[in-house]
Amino acid sequence: MSSTLLNQVAFYLLSAIAILGALGVVFLKSPVRAALALVANFFTLGLIYFMLGNQMIGISQIMVYAGAIMVLFLFVIMILKDQTPEEDKSLFQDRRFIFGLLSAIVICGLIWALVINPTMQSFGGEMDRSYGSPQAIGRSFFTTYVWPFEIISILLLVGIVGSIMLAKRKF
Repeated sequence: MSSTLLNQVAFYLLSAIAILGALGVVFLKSPVRAALALVANFFTLGLIYFMLGNQMIGISQIMVYAGAIMVLFLFVIMILKDQTPEEDKSLFQDRRFIFGLLSAIVICGLIWALVINPTMQSFGGEMDRSYGSPQAIGRSFFTTYVWPFEIISILLLVGIVGSIMLAKRKF
């Protein structure tokens, strides 16, 4: 098998897993299972970024979203448990059908606009290989965006010191 064919198969497989994870978020009834489906979605998106050559964005996607944010979501879900009020089932199911139909129409329109429409075939172009690399991001942080980078680092330091002070006051 050639490497381009193998890359395409891997891309389509990861895309299918990401789509299944997104559908799991929407259709699973248990909030914990929906959050775990979202973790799977975030993780596969990070792997897709790796495949496309953006290692920095891929590792950030996996560490920040699949790691930290989803742990926070799971803690909140487990603390709140299942405190949802009861709804009228017949009204909810009618709305679900209408929203499902509208979503299907929007998805078909997007597929037509992005895949079938011949004017969109020449979209994009060749991207610079250093785009999204850790070296390019670090260079832009310390040259072009040095002041915003320093301000954000001071804000993070203030947040860390503030949370330590609040935690010390409670204990």
